[in-house]
Amino acid sequence: MRSVMGASRALDELVKLMPEEAHVIQADHSTKAHPVSDMKKGEQILVKPGEKIPIDGLVFEGSSSVNEAMVTGEVTPVDKAPGDDIIGGSINGDGILKFTVSKTGDDTFISQVIKLVREAQESKSKTQRLADIAAKWLFYIALLAGTITFTAWMIFKGDLGFAMKRAVTVVIISCPHALGLAIPLVTAMSTGIGAKQGLLIRNRAAFENARKINVVIFDKTGTLTEGLFGVTDISAIGISEEELLAIDFAVESNSEHPIAKGIVKEAKKRGIALKTVTNFENVTGHGLKAKIDGREILVGSPGYMRSEHISINETEFERLSGEGKTVTYILADGILLGSIALSDIVRKSARPAVDALRAMDIESYLVTGDNQKAASFVAGKLGIEHVFAEVLPKEKVLKVDEIHQLGKKVAMTGDGINDAPALAKADLGIAIGAGTDVAIETADVILVKSNPKTLSI
Repeated sequence: MRSVMGASRALDELVKLMPEEAHVIQADHSTKAHPVSDMKKGEQILVKPGEKIPIDGLVFEGSSSVNEAMVTGEVTPVDKAPGDDIIGGSINGDGILKFTVSKTGDDTFISQVIKLVREAQESKSKTQRLADIAAKWLFYIALLAGTITFTAWMIFKGDLGFAMKRAVTVVIISCPHALGLAIPLVTAMSTGIGAKQGLLIRNRAAFENARKINVVIFDKTGTLTEGLFGVTDISAIGISEEELLAIDFAVESNSEHPIAKGIVKEAKKRGIALKTVTNFENVTGHGLKAKIDGREILVGSPGYMRSEHISINETEFERLSGEGKTVTYILADGILLGSIALSDIVRKSARPAVDALRAMDIESYLVTGDNQKAASFVAGKLGIEHVFAEVLPKEKVLKVDEIHQLGKKVAMTGDGINDAPALAKADLGIAIGAGTDVAIETADVILVKSNPKTLSI
């Protein structure tokens, strides 16, 4: 029942991700709120800035950046333009998108994930059903032994009281009542010890089999990394790093983009004062514009620099992008002031966790929806040899199956919705405490402190 309830809650959390209504575009180009459950293929939908995309579709007008971390695990928002697919449940950025519904009902991405979680939960519960069958037959054997004892003494002695005492004695001795007392005691004590170490145990059977684990699969974003952008490199031209960061800080403070939040966090950490900004503008596909002290400041991407034929250090850009970093460039009145690179920050506890597992002869795999460059850089930094990048949720489950076919026991560690099916399919599913409710509800063990090092306890 606990297993069934856990699966049910996980599926409920998935359903909650989807908006209940969508802005359907009418014939006169006005919009009308319409239940998502009644959507049909071909209907045209409007998504406003910051809204969740209600259903899978194909963009036909507008451009924006979309946060698809719940789908791919990729922390960097993905630019969307006409002709691009968008997935229900992902979050729209600053632009307006209009799209045509391409999938409904059981064909949508979220429905497919729900199906995968349900199948994985059911396949894992076979062992539990086997244990129930064994317990049932043990009860029947004890009852049969008691019945035979009662019948035999009644035949040989004919004394009802004597025969009843013997029968009850046999039944009591045959039933493993001592085990019934010992197991709850051990469970209570071990669960308490685990909680003190930052482990919340949801599935005792899977946890007890953890001693057989010889492969641990890690998700990247939010598990080995913090899932947040942090500044890693600052390259200033003609001004100091502090001045460059101050200018970028002033502009980025007006944006809710994940990169902007990383810049703001770094500037505040350094105690940089916020400059006054006027005429702020978010130019989709180009970057951010604003005026500071009478100068026109633009924060743009490498693509924008090339489109405007502004010379940048291509060698440095290739090096930074090869490390999975995102680079932004800052211009004042059209003159390049420098660049700031950001990346998803690797958790300090990640390397000790991988090293500790290696010392126990447990292999580490990195399976992520992030791009190959970012995945390889993080894997190299942590000493993980097996890397699979750009992997979707269904493919993560297949990776678990592939390792199972090698005769190995697998633990899966993740934090996102995209990890839920693999968490359920693995021999031991481990969720990061700071992760999504769906991942936590699907996992067998939860790391309360979001510390990968806890895995080696």
